[in-house]
Amino acid sequence: MLTSLLGFTAVAALLTVSPGPDFAVVLRTALGSGRRAALCSALGIAAGCFVWGLAGAVGLTAMLSASQVAYDALRVAGALYLMWLGVQALRAARRLRTAPAADGAVAADGAEPTAADGGGVRQTPLRAFRTGALTNVLNPKVGVVYMSLLPQFIPHGAPVIATTLLLVAVHAALGVLWLGTIAVAVHRARAVFQRPRVRRRLDQATGGVLLALGAAVGFEAAR
Repeated sequence: MLTSLLGFTAVAALLTVSPGPDFAVVLRTALGSGRRAALCSALGIAAGCFVWGLAGAVGLTAMLSASQVAYDALRVAGALYLMWLGVQALRAARRLRTAPAADGAVAADGAEPTAADGGGVRQTPLRAFRTGALTNVLNPKVGVVYMSLLPQFIPHGAPVIATTLLLVAVHAALGVLWLGTIAVAVHRARAVFQRPRVRRRLDQATGGVLLALGAAVGFEAAR
C-alpha cells in the first residue's frame, strides 16, 4: 500500500500542477473575491474530485465511458459552464475599463471592488465553493482519468472503495495545497493585481482561457 501511495502521489502531483480550468477558476476567484473565496473554490474542486472518485468506485464512470451519448452530454454541459465563466470574466474586464477604480485601491481582505468602482459583484465563499465543485463535476475527463488511473494503484485484495477514496484524498490534498498557494500568492500581491489595468488584462486572459477550454471541449464533443 505504501508503494502504491508513493507512486500515485508522484503521478497526482504532475496532474495537479498541469494548467487547466481549475487553475483559471481559482486565479479568477482570487483576483475578484479575495483569498478566502479562492480557498473555498479550491475546496469545491477537491469536493468534485471525491464525487468522481466515488462514482468511479461504484462503476458510474464506467457507465459514462460506455455510453457515448451520456458522456457527450456531460461534456457539452461542462463546455457551456466553462464558457459562461469565461464570459463573466470578460464582462468584469469590460466593467473595469468603463469604470476604472483608483490605481492600487484594494479592500482590506483583497476582495473585489464593489459595483460602484467598476469591479462587479464579489463572490461569497459558498458561491465560490459551488463554482469550484461544478467546474470538476461537469468535467467528465476527471472521471475517465480516475477510471483508468486509480485501478493501477489499488493493491490486489485491497478494499476498492476505501482505497479509491484514499487515493482521491491524496489528489485532493495536493490540489488544495497547490491552488491554495496560488490563492495566497495572488492575495499577497493584491496591490499589484488589483490595479485596474492589471486586473483588466488578467480578467481578459482568464476569460479567454476559459472560453477557449470550453470551446475545445464543445468542439471535441461535437466531432
